[in-house]
Amino acid sequence: MQRFDLNRRSVLGGALAMAGSAAMAAPQPFFKRTGLPLGLQLYTLGDLPLKDLDGSLAAVSAAGYQTVELASYLNKTPAELRAALDRAKLKCTSAHIAGRALRPGPSLQDDLGALARDAHVLGFDRMVMPLFYIPERLTLAPQPGEDLGAMLGRLAAAMTVDDWKFNADFLNKKGAALKREGIRLGYHNHNPEFAPLAGTTAMDILLKETDPALVEFEMDAGWVVAAGKDPFALLAAHPKRFTAMHVKDIKKTTKPNFILQQDPVEVGGGFIDWKRLLPAAQKAGVVRFFVEQEPPFARDRLEAVKISATYLNGLAA
Repeated sequence: MQRFDLNRRSVLGGALAMAGSAAMAAPQPFFKRTGLPLGLQLYTLGDLPLKDLDGSLAAVSAAGYQTVELASYLNKTPAELRAALDRAKLKCTSAHIAGRALRPGPSLQDDLGALARDAHVLGFDRMVMPLFYIPERLTLAPQPGEDLGAMLGRLAAAMTVDDWKFNADFLNKKGAALKREGIRLGYHNHNPEFAPLAGTTAMDILLKETDPALVEFEMDAGWVVAAGKDPFALLAAHPKRFTAMHVKDIKKTTKPNFILQQDPVEVGGGFIDWKRLLPAAQKAGVVRFFVEQEPPFARDRLEAVKISATYLNGLAA
């Protein structure tokens, strides 16, 4: 009887040890395992923060985000915006600053010293040019029936190799000036950058002609896939050039194109393999991840960003 009890304890102990080992070996959620914060590009919220900044930021924090990336100053001074972020317990780690402004707001053509002072107040150390610099010869006005995306797609198609080399030179110059201010500069892609262009692509020109010491890249994975391209291959071909990623999902109904068209959906609801892409991106040098979703939305925007955060914070990868 005693021998049976000993054996039973031995079996139970072994089973518990095996269960413990299995639990230890089970994949951890990516953001918990890496300690990297999950961020949100506030462009996703549309005009909600303009109507209720504190309420919108509180909802973002409650949804499971720790950081944000600005698309504008939301009609606030940097000090006012920083106070609102602090109240929501959110950190701003990055901001999109236009090269050639399409609307009122800061741009890289402004006093870079003043922009850097804004950055230090807000707490971010990285500016991102969110769109290619459109040549001065091209008018920033939609044609009849065009929305903003269609206009940008048309203007991008009119750009030459020299125009894209101008973009690279612009980024190098602004990156050098901002580096002296303690700010890093990045470039965010859409999908026109992947269109064939005189035996190359605009994206290849930007990656080749920019100085890695001065210019980083923020991969918008959704736009890469919308162009019919492979984000894994792009990361592998250019290690350490991409330091940030827009975690953006799209539906299978999206047809490959170079004119800023996609069928958006919350992260996890599309066909991008985030379980593989997140660790691949980290391995290639990406350390900042920001959820972003394009309109149109099938549901309330705050509900959409919560769905994406819940999916990503639970994703073992």
